[in-house]
Amino acid sequence: QVQLVESGGGLVQAGGSLRLSCAASERTSLYAMGWFRQAPGKEREFVAQINWSGRSSDYADSVKGRFTISRDNAKNTVYLQMNSLKPEDTARYYCAAKKFGSTLYDYWGQGTQVTVSS
Repeated sequence: QVQLVESGGGLVQAGGSLRLSCAASERTSLYAMGWFRQAPGKEREFVAQINWSGRSSDYADSVKGRFTISRDNAKNTVYLQMNSLKPEDTARYYCAAKKFGSTLYDYWGQGTQVTVSS
């Protein structure tokens, strides 16, 4: 079972940037990877995902043009570069891994908190 550990969260002012990292305990090239977030009192929502090779990615409409997902399979790490942050981006951000052929994400990290002040 792959272990995922997120890092890079913190407190930032609106308009600022953060880069989240997700380190995996085994080869990330075996998995599609995604980022999700959950704000207090809200359901967890999709943010971005990237396929195993890194050549294909998708984003939620709310973050398109501001966030970029990338991966470095040599380092077993996935990143989420977040620019032009808004207070509504405040949430706990989770990394997830999906095995080839899976419909749902199979493994989840514990999350890292992102707080954007206005």
